[in-house]
Amino acid sequence: QVQLVESGGGLVQPGGSLRLSCAASGFTFSSYAMNWSRQTPGKAREFVAAITRGGADSITADSVKGRFAISRDNTNNTVDLQMNNLKPGDTDVYCCQAVGEEKNYWGQGTQVTVSS
Repeated sequence: QVQLVESGGGLVQPGGSLRLSCAASGFTFSSYAMNWSRQTPGKAREFVAAITRGGADSITADSVKGRFAISRDNTNNTVDLQMNNLKPGDTDVYCCQAVGEEKNYWGQGTQVTVSS
């Protein structure tokens, strides 16, 4: 059974940091590129960051560039999103996605709230 389980969300003050983690199981993790995206109900999903299968290359959206960083551990089948200097506009549900040649998988998401 394929599972992507996000964790690490919560309430943080502006300027603070959080580290999200996504634990994968049920598929060959190293064969999939991994993405993080975010979405508020009623709004379009926004791409946040992506990392290649081996982890050598990654990209981040302009809106989070310099503040967020994606990384992965193919031994432990996890992908993380380090978020620094958080802003109220970063408040959202953050989801990880596994992107394969034939199939994609999504996690349920973890809520991040940035507020004083």
